[in-house]
Amino acid sequence: MLEGFGLSSDRTAASASSSGIEAAEVAAVAAQAASDKKGEDVCVLDLTELSDVCDFFVIATGSNNRLVDAIVDEVEEKVAKAFSEHPFSIEGREEGTWILMDYGSVLVHVFTPEAREYYRLEKLWGDAPITRYED
Repeated sequence: MLEGFGLSSDRTAASASSSGIEAAEVAAVAAQAASDKKGEDVCVLDLTELSDVCDFFVIATGSNNRLVDAIVDEVEEKVAKAFSEHPFSIEGREEGTWILMDYGSVLVHVFTPEAREYYRLEKLWGDAPITRYED
C-alpha cells in the first residue's frame, strides 16, 4: 500500500531514529506544528508495536486544500528547525487532498475533511495508542 507513495519498508536512507533523533520527538514537533497552523483533529498514532514500516503516524486535517498545503509547509519548517531533518519525500501536493510527508520512522498525513473520512487511518490502525493535540 505504501509503495504507491514511493515508500517501502526496506528504504536505505537513515530514518529519524537511526540518526540519533527520537522518532517520538519528531512526531510531537510535527503534531504541534500542525496544530499551531490551524490543523484540526491532530493526533499521533504509535505504531512501534504494529508496523515494520514506521513508528508513528501524525494525522491532521486542514479545512481546505490551501490550508492542507500550509500545514505541510509549517510541519516541514518546524521539524527542520528543531532537528535539521527534512522529509525524504512529500507526496500528494498536486491534488492537495492528502499530502504525505515521509520522515522515515515518522509519516505525516495531512488531509482535507473528505479525504480523512474516506481513508479513516485511525480506524484502520485502531489498535495503535493515540495521542490527541488540542486545536
